[in-house]
Amino acid sequence: MDILDCDYLVLGSGVAGLMSAINLAPHGRVLVVTKKDRAESNTNYAQGGIACVMTSGDTFEAHVSDTLVAGAGLCNESVVRRIVSDGPARIADLEQMGLSFAGGRGDAAGGYDLGKEGGHSRRRILHAGDITGQVVEQVLLARVQAEPSIKLIEHTMVIDLITTGWLGLAGANRCIGVYALDAQSGRIFAIRASHTVLATGGGGKVYLYTSNPDIATGDGVAMAWRAGVPISNMEFIQFHPTILYHPKARSFLISEAVRGEGARLVDAEGQPFMDRYDTRKDLAPRDIVARAIDREMKMTGAQCVYLDIRRHSESFLKERFPTIYATCLSFGIDMARNLIPVVPAAHYFCGGVAAAVDGATALPGLLAVGEAACTGLHGANRLASNSLLEALVCAHAMAKTHGTDRSMDGAHGIAIPPWESGAAVPSDEAVFVAHNWAEVRTCMWDYVGIVRSNKRLERASRRIRNLRAEIRRYYLDYLVTPDTLELRNLAAVAELIVRSAQARHESRGLHYTLDYPTADEGRGRVDTVIHDPPGERA
Repeated sequence: MDILDCDYLVLGSGVAGLMSAINLAPHGRVLVVTKKDRAESNTNYAQGGIACVMTSGDTFEAHVSDTLVAGAGLCNESVVRRIVSDGPARIADLEQMGLSFAGGRGDAAGGYDLGKEGGHSRRRILHAGDITGQVVEQVLLARVQAEPSIKLIEHTMVIDLITTGWLGLAGANRCIGVYALDAQSGRIFAIRASHTVLATGGGGKVYLYTSNPDIATGDGVAMAWRAGVPISNMEFIQFHPTILYHPKARSFLISEAVRGEGARLVDAEGQPFMDRYDTRKDLAPRDIVARAIDREMKMTGAQCVYLDIRRHSESFLKERFPTIYATCLSFGIDMARNLIPVVPAAHYFCGGVAAAVDGATALPGLLAVGEAACTGLHGANRLASNSLLEALVCAHAMAKTHGTDRSMDGAHGIAIPPWESGAAVPSDEAVFVAHNWAEVRTCMWDYVGIVRSNKRLERASRRIRNLRAEIRRYYLDYLVTPDTLELRNLAAVAELIVRSAQARHESRGLHYTLDYPTADEGRGRVDTVIHDPPGERA
């Protein structure tokens, strides 16, 4: 079995992974592994932008306050303050790499063209039109490709983390690398590293309807759980309120920035309804807006609601939202003249691998940044456009703390045993993966969605446990493939979400249950943590 050696192994090529690699590059050899094309990530689909205090009309205190309010009492305030206050310096990093935000720079007339999104009290969203994530991804990829100490491997799926405890070695348990699968050749090899960085993103594909690309299967969270690392707050799944509803549209998000520019949510008759749910109306935090839409659809039997931004001219909409305008038009919807049909869909994981701002987890040698991590910034509900901010700040803090840490260098001298396939044979029933993939996602959408109940969660728990047992058997009997590994991870993430939801006997932020419809301020302001590994290592 081939073994690759590096100082820093970064799993994922979104903003968290690429910024981690860039910041670590001065300290040693960096290997970035991504399971699809290098540009395929949730970052690439981010439309809105990056929330950051950039003008004299805004303050860190206001941004902190907005974040804490959206997080519904579960944010770690010290973490919020650190990430918010470090934001401008990290934006400067991007600009030094060549990224240009709309409006240019500065506080004077003609400065940044800042957007406003739900839950924000000020205009503070830096953007590059409506393809901010794509622009950031391109700039970071160019920088990575220019760094001689960074190597990037595409189409490689990580199977599991390798730890000294799993190898049966004496001493404190630590992560020393991973087993990986070359998706194109089927070759399994190992990567040995002093530090392994999980920057694998979220797991929106665990739900039937999502804004996420197909790669979002929660791989890093599932791998960390199998290695015994604590997983935190997985009940808090953010459903983006406005995904384009059209039979031929596939997971296309209508950015919250559209509402920031004055779009109203209306019913089929064109009547606004958000004033019945929150004084902030269409710019209430996402959990409130998503539940309002869900309720309107259930009350009326409608299959969708609508966004009305016809107050703006065609020229304004084409300039501010060129991608959204063109995409809607391709489906016969002219934003300047027609209502835009929308529905909520799974969008962002506020929970993940329990980690500090600098990425440190409970397992030495393993770090986590970005959506795969749960740092305490988002609490029970992420404030819009705080995610890219978190990725930038945490990737920088991680490299600053761990880039000079030599305590893990002994990993390179540890022997890694060859991958054992046992009696596994090639599968002749690929339909198993497709069927179980669909069953997991349908079960989660029907029973663990925007509105939950004890009965629904119990149904989901039984089904997911049975499915995981079947998937485990299939994983052992047949040679591993990327599809099998994703299904295995997807089902693990589903169980983590269900168990976390069952453990929270209140409604808070993104977790709303009919059996406990109010927040329990006496006992509810604590994180939900699952740290019992399922005993399913490679």
